[in-house]
Amino acid sequence: MEFIGAPPSVDLTYSDVFLVPSHSEVGSRLRVDLSPGDGTPATLPLVAANMNAVAGPRLAAVLARRGGLAVLPQDLAFSDTAEAIRWVKEQPAQVDTPVVLPPEATAAEALRHVPLAPGQCVVVVEGAGGMDPALPTGGIPVSRVRGILSAERLAAVPEDAVLRDLVRTEVPVLGEEVLAEPRAAFDAVTEALEASGAEAVAFERGGALLGILTQRSALRRSVYRPALDGDGRLAVAAAVGITGDAAGRAKQLAEAGADALVVDTAHGHQEGMLRALSAISDLGLGLPIVAGNIVTADGVKDLVEAGASILKVGVGPGAMCTTRMMTAVGRPQFSAVLEASLAARELGAHVWADGGVRYPRDVALALAAGAASVMIGSWFAGTAESPGELLSDGDGRQYKESWGMASTKAVKGRFGALDAFERARKELFAEGISSSKIYLDPQRPSVEDLLDMITSGVRSSFTYAGAGDVAAFHVRARVGLQSAAGYEEGKALPVSW
Repeated sequence: MEFIGAPPSVDLTYSDVFLVPSHSEVGSRLRVDLSPGDGTPATLPLVAANMNAVAGPRLAAVLARRGGLAVLPQDLAFSDTAEAIRWVKEQPAQVDTPVVLPPEATAAEALRHVPLAPGQCVVVVEGAGGMDPALPTGGIPVSRVRGILSAERLAAVPEDAVLRDLVRTEVPVLGEEVLAEPRAAFDAVTEALEASGAEAVAFERGGALLGILTQRSALRRSVYRPALDGDGRLAVAAAVGITGDAAGRAKQLAEAGADALVVDTAHGHQEGMLRALSAISDLGLGLPIVAGNIVTADGVKDLVEAGASILKVGVGPGAMCTTRMMTAVGRPQFSAVLEASLAARELGAHVWADGGVRYPRDVALALAAGAASVMIGSWFAGTAESPGELLSDGDGRQYKESWGMASTKAVKGRFGALDAFERARKELFAEGISSSKIYLDPQRPSVEDLLDMITSGVRSSFTYAGAGDVAAFHVRARVGLQSAAGYEEGKALPVSW
């Protein structure tokens, strides 16, 4: 990356800079390879942050299916984390995991699990009672599938309407052999949907329900490559803190199947981190080790020497974080990523830019500054696949609850096992927002919808720079400084002007 004009004399955040177009021989966005090249199985430079309100197993599976990587949070009990990893590994890589409900469920219950948007649906399965509808288990006989209902149909009937009474169309079923070639699969799905009038096509393997595809998800298979482990299963990462037996926990996570380990604490450039990181590195687990958070070249050097191969960069830029206002500690994110990436590259390490992205442009700028991947938190929290049920406000708008990982709510969850006195002392110094409504974007309610938007913008950024992959973008990106008025000029005017 290079600055046009003189290098800046102050630290910069994403809003302070812009990308300058260059001569390009990259003729199509679809020719761009977004693989981060950081040693993880990811094929997209997007990571779901290890926040309780973001990175649950359902989101992890969907994100991995499209090439990204989710980091399960360290607050979970090990048994819960191991179960989440196992579940993700069991999900199909080529078709979507359906939301499964029994015929006795109501329309209102269904809409707590799928957003009111085109392409969203539930699968009605006889005998599915007792399943967690957001996390269905495998092995369902396809003969028990009674129907597929769209969210739009569910919203058009009384709340107490029973799913059994709403099913009108027989579900088309295809074998997994159709999935070998994306274009042929898209054509087969399109033909089956047009012939049946169904909302989605079911796929079976040996008589069991493998998953479903809508026309859009069939199309996405031609654009995205899944993030897979060495056995062809969906990839997922897991986080571990630096207190207690960090090395023992890391070993357990590796044995459970985690594809990368994230050693995480708010202030990563400290002795506690270095001790934990060294102990984990000495285990020789053969996995990428991510560590942070840091914002300086010195932090990069110390953490890499202690065993990190990827540095998590960012203090205070997150939407749910109040660290800078509470402590004055942090650093504008673009400059933090730029300095850390330059230092990491000299040491053969990589950077994940953690926080501060609100638009696709910010993702592109983080990559231009040298990041291999960009971590996303609150943006993904407001999606159908993030943990928790969908709630509705008085106007019928759907939302999910989110909270900062240093907030009082998070501290209560993390230190619930402590006695009341010690827990109260921890809560006294909590930072961050304890509860916030994250409204679903009715146009992009799914994490996949956001991936479409983000990657479309980033791919275009690469073509403007003449870069065919992330490594070339690091070199070819040209960046300029802008005023606040310049930033506002780049925004689209309201339609009503």
